[in-house]
Amino acid sequence: MSRTVTVGLDGSTESRAAAEWAAREALLRGLPLKIVHVHEPLPQHVDPLPDDETHQRWTERLPIEAAEGIRLRHPGIEVITEQLTGTVADILCEAAGFADLLALGSRGLGGIGGFMVGSVSLAVVARAPVVLVRAGEQAADEHTMDPAGVPSTATPFRPVVLGLDIDHPDDILLEFAFDAATRREAPLRAVYGWPEPPTSFYRFPGDAELYDSLERQHAAALTEVLRPWRQKFPGVEVIEASRCGSAVQVLVNAARDASLAVVGRRIRTGSLGAHIGHVTHAALHHITTPVAVVAHG
Repeated sequence: MSRTVTVGLDGSTESRAAAEWAAREALLRGLPLKIVHVHEPLPQHVDPLPDDETHQRWTERLPIEAAEGIRLRHPGIEVITEQLTGTVADILCEAAGFADLLALGSRGLGGIGGFMVGSVSLAVVARAPVVLVRAGEQAADEHTMDPAGVPSTATPFRPVVLGLDIDHPDDILLEFAFDAATRREAPLRAVYGWPEPPTSFYRFPGDAELYDSLERQHAAALTEVLRPWRQKFPGVEVIEASRCGSAVQVLVNAARDASLAVVGRRIRTGSLGAHIGHVTHAALHHITTPVAVVAHG
């Protein structure tokens, strides 16, 4: 089966923004774009509504019209549409298995920016590699401002930000992040947040020395993890950011000016189903740039 960049489209503003992002990513990767629309049938005991036929016609037109628009805005891109019936999360997980990437819209709420991840997005993130895109995401948002301070797609890409756990570095995650930076000709900012020492800084003799020693140790460990990847991707400018503090807050702060944030996922399965790790979960809620969630090996 041919490789694609795939997007799940449901007609929402979030999924339309994800489709535009996926089209740009498909161009970067030189791959076709596949638009998948899933019709989830009503339970058998539920009677159809009077306007179901009208809704059916709308759902049939939705991916076709979206594809036509993308072809006009992105000349030369190959766009494939697919309409499937079934449970949305299951269908999208299956589609992700045949794609280089799956892009989904993520519902944005008011307040201090960021995502509120919908139930479908969260289910798919827990089971497949995806990029979540918020409503209103524009191509120019991925680029630096022009000299006059005006948004532009003619300027360089903003950095790709990678959240790392240096105690458990994963090759798939690192490969994805370095590859994304390479395609964008953008710097890669590798971020690691480490916990505070057990004593309060500067309260007891030796606290400052302890902090300085830990800072050097963690910075050196991050450098060591990245060393083979710098050699594999010599054209990528790597910015190392080892910071004392909450891993979530360090990552969120580092991603404020990113074109893409890349995080890994760890899965635990309990009585309520699959759950993603707390850092990834927080990143999806608080980082406003597109977030790639990459499965750990």
